[in-house]
Amino acid sequence: MKKTTKIALSILAVIVLALIIISVTVKGHYTFTAFWGMFFDKIFNWAAFISAFKPIISRVPTSFIITLVAMAIGLVLGLFLALVKINQLPVLNQLRALFVSFIRGTPIYVQLLLTYTGIPLILKAINLNYGTTYNINAISPMFFVILTFAFNEAAYNSETIRAAIESVDVGQIEAAKSLGMTQVQVFKRVILPEAATVAVAPLGNALMGLLKGTSLAFVAGVIEMTAEAKIIGGSSFRVFESYLAVALVYWAINLVFENLIRLLERKLQITPKQKKKSGLIQTGNPFDHGYSTGEQS
Repeated sequence: MKKTTKIALSILAVIVLALIIISVTVKGHYTFTAFWGMFFDKIFNWAAFISAFKPIISRVPTSFIITLVAMAIGLVLGLFLALVKINQLPVLNQLRALFVSFIRGTPIYVQLLLTYTGIPLILKAINLNYGTTYNINAISPMFFVILTFAFNEAAYNSETIRAAIESVDVGQIEAAKSLGMTQVQVFKRVILPEAATVAVAPLGNALMGLLKGTSLAFVAGVIEMTAEAKIIGGSSFRVFESYLAVALVYWAINLVFENLIRLLERKLQITPKQKKKSGLIQTGNPFDHGYSTGEQS
């Protein structure tokens, strides 16, 4: 168990203990036992809390589809935008800068509204001008949501990917080229693996943030976990219980994501290999043929 987890559990234990001490020592209208009996009877509805989990969990696949598809598209577009900036391609780099600036400077909620209302207007204009018959109402709300989140992730991921690529040691790139590798081979075999080790942690955080951001999908009419919790709370008049249930579901999923990202980070971590041969230990860069002497055990 990580140190931060232990600290968090310790703080939670202290808070619970403090609440118990206050309930016992501070005299109120109810005894300790009667208070908690009254609390779960009139204040917090335990049955409503438990029953909210099933319909909320049934919406998990919807949130997953939005998250994973948008992240995959965002990574591809983010890599393209990063390469455009690194290579300073004329015109494309200026358009990239404008796009990234707009996405990073406006709320995702507003972007969803613009996509949801703007694309139908564009299709309507095309129909009027060219005589086409695009059915605006046939577009799935999921399309608007995934497109918005994909563009948002592309803008943010492009900077993460650019920084990761630029962190690769130039010496390794030159060594790979000296071995006769083409530019594409250098990128696939040297730059991309090294950059992945740097980018996996921030991209993992972006993935977790994207999952939480899907709670805004209801703006486009997509019923995901948060929207389902809102529906349940509105119908049962137990809003807090529903939102607490969806919060715990989000928390549980992100704990799984957090551990998967940590495992991936360890797997991608590049560790120098050591090889003993004739009293010599080979260390460091695989393209570097230098050896350091060492004693045999």
